[in-house]
Amino acid sequence: MDVSTGTQDDEPGLPGFPAVAAPSPYRVLARKYRPQTFDDLIGQGAMVRTLANAFAANRIPQAWMLTGVRGVGKTTTARILARGLNYARSGEPEGGPTISMPELGLHCQAIMESRHMDVLEMDAASHTGIDDVRGIIDGIRYAPVSARYKVYIVDEVHMLSEKAFNAFLKTLEEPPPHAKFVFATTEIRKVPVTILSRCQRFDLRRVEAETLSAHLARICEAESVSTEPEALAAITRAAEGSVRDALSLLDQAIAHGAGAVTAESVRDMLGLADRGRIVDLFEAVMRGDIPATFAELRGQYEAGADPSIVLADLAGFTHLVTRLKLVPEAAAADPTLSEVERSRGAAFAGKLSVRALSRAWQILLKAVPEVQAASRPLAAAEMALVRLAYAADLPTPDEALRQLRSDALGRSEAPSQPSVQAAPPRPASSFAQAVAMEPVSRAAPIPAQAPAIAPGPRLARFEDVVALAGERRDIALQIALRRDVHLVRFEEGRIEFRLAEGGRQTIANDLARALDAWTGRRWIVALSKEGGAPTLDASAKAATETRHQNAAAHPLVREVLTRFPGAQIVDVREKAHEEAAAEVEILGVEDAAQAESGEDEP
Repeated sequence: MDVSTGTQDDEPGLPGFPAVAAPSPYRVLARKYRPQTFDDLIGQGAMVRTLANAFAANRIPQAWMLTGVRGVGKTTTARILARGLNYARSGEPEGGPTISMPELGLHCQAIMESRHMDVLEMDAASHTGIDDVRGIIDGIRYAPVSARYKVYIVDEVHMLSEKAFNAFLKTLEEPPPHAKFVFATTEIRKVPVTILSRCQRFDLRRVEAETLSAHLARICEAESVSTEPEALAAITRAAEGSVRDALSLLDQAIAHGAGAVTAESVRDMLGLADRGRIVDLFEAVMRGDIPATFAELRGQYEAGADPSIVLADLAGFTHLVTRLKLVPEAAAADPTLSEVERSRGAAFAGKLSVRALSRAWQILLKAVPEVQAASRPLAAAEMALVRLAYAADLPTPDEALRQLRSDALGRSEAPSQPSVQAAPPRPASSFAQAVAMEPVSRAAPIPAQAPAIAPGPRLARFEDVVALAGERRDIALQIALRRDVHLVRFEEGRIEFRLAEGGRQTIANDLARALDAWTGRRWIVALSKEGGAPTLDASAKAATETRHQNAAAHPLVREVLTRFPGAQIVDVREKAHEEAAAEVEILGVEDAAQAESGEDEP
């Protein structure tokens, strides 16, 4: 049997079989759809507009510094810049720099493939020393071979050593007219300010979710890949504004789904939980339903979801509900939200208070690293959800104080009543009441017959008010009362004063509220235009000066000051009350003894 074999031009195959041509190598989407012109850049409109105006006005700097997170297009922008600086068509080789490049120019293909001899790229992560920079400095003096400019692209420039940066300074400030520098870095703070001051800086932004999602949809259409909007939204969220990360995840999702990108396949690939199930878990934990919470968490865990990612998604949904409550228009316009998140999130926003959402956020934020570091992540996640379910049962400080006062008053009013056995704690909390659309009252329960309010402290003088502020630890109010208040009139339940210049304008309202709370009675605090008495601080200072003057006038003290030049009176202390009382008592006894003996006073 005659078996034909391959010709000499074909690749060698097995004996007796025709040779098979080698397939072309696959190019990942991040390289295949890399922008080639400024029009292809997405999400960087401000930078493109600035460069267009600079090229049109021929105000081209000698160096650019491109910074931003990974995958936003720093190196790609540097190559497009090099292409725009050297753009020339075959029919008009004498053109100038431009950002309009409708077709490939004389140098475009070589620049895009990183093989043009006048566009030199250096990776500063692997060429960090001064010798690498010295090679650039030595070659920069020579004119370009074929292009208009010599362009030096230095990627990850922050990795250069200190000596390498110092060697760059003079050349970077005054390079030859034919040389341009384009630096790219993700760590702009590590670049010396002496380098930054010689460059025109552009901060490349994270690409917005809506723009990135539309970009992925266009690529999927070009690749003839069927997609689901929820799948693209999940990839966009995971990419966090990085185009390269988004394209890498899309490439992986296409392979994972055998040519189709579905929400289920993306969740399995990323270890995510279904967004609808996250909302179900949020509802269960806010309702205080611990069995349903545990069942839902375990179900997501068995479906392949990471417990730490589940809690992170739960925190993200808590943040979404908070945004829907505070800025509903901005939050509802987010294209990455599913219809379930948008509708049910708005319903939760109408039921839950900001305080409840803030407390849930704090608990989940601390729980995520705990679960990541735990040896048993699922158990750690369950305990975090238990804390969250019972969190609303913890009263705020003012509620706890009010409850303690109520309990104390109840015990003092009915000491002989038998104690009532406390009801067991319920998982259902005020969160659960809110979710069930029931009105929530965080105040202490009012008994059937309210006990009489204990009388507050009696305040006979303004000094008593100041002392009470100190006892209640309101130091700021106490200082303001001593320093800024000129008392005009004081009586029980009413205070009038003039506020000193520069004093706290809200002191009248603050004092009225404080006295109402401290005394349990209504107080009227009013400002007056009358002069009023001196402030307590001024009165105390005047009294101190008077005591010093009186002490200095005493003959003994005057003699001491005369005998010891330079001596000063530092302090004058009043005799203790107990010592004065004891002295009076002794004098009284001596007077009585003299009266009994009939002796006259000397």
